[in-house]
Amino acid sequence: MVRGPGEVEVRLRVNGQDRTIMIEPRVSLLDALRDRLELTGTKKGCNQGACGACTVWVDRRRVLACLTLAISCENREITTVEALSDGDTLHPMQQAFLDCDAFQCGYCTPGQLMSAVALLDEGHAGDDDEIREWMSGNICRCAAYPHIRAAIRRVRDEQGGGRASR
Repeated sequence: MVRGPGEVEVRLRVNGQDRTIMIEPRVSLLDALRDRLELTGTKKGCNQGACGACTVWVDRRRVLACLTLAISCENREITTVEALSDGDTLHPMQQAFLDCDAFQCGYCTPGQLMSAVALLDEGHAGDDDEIREWMSGNICRCAAYPHIRAAIRRVRDEQGGGRASR
């Protein structure tokens, strides 16, 4: 079945909710989230896949939303930074970012958080070198990297080196 080139109906499951939008097949997941679903926590940094500000999870795996077509995410679970907290209760990683001053301007923070939680789940937080490597796709122009690593270590250590709860 050919879909497009005009707008088509796309069904997305975002943060546990089924959503239907009308978009052209060429619309990125980032633009669908921000412009159509009004989930503006995910940031548009470079829009070229180089900075990681748009990191979200699709089927519990990290993806760059600016390089992912929204239509390709039908029948998949999309998770954005808005889903990390439980109402007013912050996710442990969000709290650690606050406690460790792991952000400056805050623009990259949503993508950093999504990657940080994922890297713990993936088991890539053994030491600072491993954390640095597995977070390397997320750029912080304010250079808060030592604080970001400290926040990740804190959550890792509080959870006994195990997985970060989602």
